Amino acid sequence: MLSTWDLWGSFIRYIGAGAVATGGILSLIKSMPLIAKTFLKAMKGFGHKGGAAIRTERSISLPVSMIGAVIIAILLWLMPGVPIGLLAALIIVVFGFFFATVSARMVGFVGSSNSPVSGMAVATLLIATIILKATGNVGIAGMTTAICIGTVVCIVAAMAGDTSQDLKTGYIVGATPIYQQYGEIIGAVAAGLAIAGVLYLLNAAWPYGSQELPAPQATLMKMVVEGVMGGNLPWGLVFIGVFIAIVVEIIGAPVLPFALGLYLPIHLSMPIMIGGLIRLWVEKRKFKSETRRKEVIDNGVLYSSGMIAGEGIIGIILAVCAVLGVNMSLGGILGNRGGLAFFAALIAVMLLFIFRGKKNKK
Repeated sequence: MLSTWDLWGSFIRYIGAGAVATGGILSLIKSMPLIAKTFLKAMKGFGHKGGAAIRTERSISLPVSMIGAVIIAILLWLMPGVPIGLLAALIIVVFGFFFATVSARMVGFVGSSNSPVSGMAVATLLIATIILKATGNVGIAGMTTAICIGTVVCIVAAMAGDTSQDLKTGYIVGATPIYQQYGEIIGAVAAGLAIAGVLYLLNAAWPYGSQELPAPQATLMKMVVEGVMGGNLPWGLVFIGVFIAIVVEIIGAPVLPFALGLYLPIHLSMPIMIGGLIRLWVEKRKFKSETRRKEVIDNGVLYSSGMIAGEGIIGIILAVCAVLGVNMSLGGILGNRGGLAFFAALIAVMLLFIFRGKKNKK
């Protein structure tokens, strides 16, 4: 008899992968008119020199930015140990240029929730893998190169959106764009070095794809590349997920959240669902004013954001302990009931934080 983890690994994750890939592509397709519009608008500013006399309009010129991007692509091509050849570097430049432009403008004008980064990543992986396979780059080397291409382009699109949000905020408060851009570059380099170390640490503690470190997004990228390159996926299960996503789209429900809930392991998706139910309950409550409603919701977002950051820090601490051979697991002591008790206490503390100061509000 299969355990819940075996059931997910053998069947559900393939159905979920098909649903997530379809949801990402549908999101990208629905955004195509806006993508085309924003890309054309961005190209009108191609000749901007960035040397404006007004302090709040000074920025790094676009030609300098593009030269820097080309230099980075060449470094990726020539750097030993990085499986990116000339063809892969060209693919990165083309897709990175297009998706960075689209993501930056969509996030800047519409908001980060409307940037189809998942769809961009899936589309990049599919097209890059097809091109590599057609040019004879197959096997483990070809799949590794495809993953590297998709990873770089996904990071480019995500960082372009984040930078756009930062610059928009700076514009509102009167910051100097060029200094913000210098800070973004320093932050990207520092974060890249830190993240690389954390990734090695986590893999040393628990292998990626294990029950302790399922890495669902990385696993999804691996499945997409393997499916195109080797054709060894259980396509029946994948297409079940595809058709489920299409049905969800037809009935008007948001596809990607549904698909992610289907794809993620139950121990990851259940807390997400409970968090969604808490927010729904909070939003349905009656408040004395719209200002109070907004304050309560913002408190919940703030608390939840803190938990995400805290979980990352605790994960690093646990990884260090695992590498050092220190057993920090409390499962054998507390059991499932103890875990549920702590989870209930966490929810109670969260609600207290959300509704703090309620008696003093009118």
